[in-house]
Amino acid sequence: MPDQDATQLITLIVIAAVLVFGLIVLAIFIRYFRFWIQSKTTGAGIGIFDLLGMTFRKVDPKVIVRAKVMAVQAGLGDAEGITSKGLEAHYLAGGNVALVIKAIIAAHKAKFDLTFKQACAIDLAGRDVFEAVQTSVYPKVIDCPPRNSSQALSGVARNGIELRVRARVTVRTNLAQVIGGATEETVIARVGEGIVSGIGSAGTHLEVLETPDRISKRVLSRRLDSQTAFEIVSIDIADIEVGDNVGARLQGDQAEADMKVARARAEGRRALAVAAEQEKIAHIEENRAKLVE
Repeated sequence: MPDQDATQLITLIVIAAVLVFGLIVLAIFIRYFRFWIQSKTTGAGIGIFDLLGMTFRKVDPKVIVRAKVMAVQAGLGDAEGITSKGLEAHYLAGGNVALVIKAIIAAHKAKFDLTFKQACAIDLAGRDVFEAVQTSVYPKVIDCPPRNSSQALSGVARNGIELRVRARVTVRTNLAQVIGGATEETVIARVGEGIVSGIGSAGTHLEVLETPDRISKRVLSRRLDSQTAFEIVSIDIADIEVGDNVGARLQGDQAEADMKVARARAEGRRALAVAAEQEKIAHIEENRAKLVE
């Protein structure tokens, strides 16, 4: 009788263990079945145990599976370095996995060479990798100076006439130099410097007004986009205004300054003459005193 009770107890324990194990398996199956079937039907190569491991590594399986499925559907896979382990590593590093995959797909469709490692590095550097790829495909226009600025670029030709210029710079992203390359502010500053220098090298302001493209060609020839994250496609002069006659004003200021200097020198000479006269008067009085004595 005791043996029968012990057998029943063992049987109940086994049944309970089987039920618990079955419930665990059922819970795992219910939670990961959707992701597993997506991976299985698309050939993403992510198994049920991989999904379970992601949970222990605190990785969102939904993000990894969706990114891997997008890559596989676009014709990208392990050969391009897009593996589930690589996606998990980028996720744990704080990167935007979905954005990286979208950027790689866009670059692949546009026939641009962008590897998974490059895209991850750009993303972790704080740059919008998808926007960088979009700008590589569709160049964007940068206003120089910025549109919200009320001032224009001011340059003075050799004849002293001031010209106020607004330019538009068309750039595309240089994916090879996004990391470590200078930003838009540097491009705007360099282009502004080149435009001012181009105006200053012109003999008269009429030459600039007649052929504004000479400034654009001069600026483009200086390779201002070196060591930047962009490649300058074109520089277009949007607006030119004739300003003040800076040369005449400077000449007037110089003439006025010269006049003040001349007056100061004349006053100095007059003071010396008066002093000499007083000395002579004193000498005469001294001689007169001697004569009286």
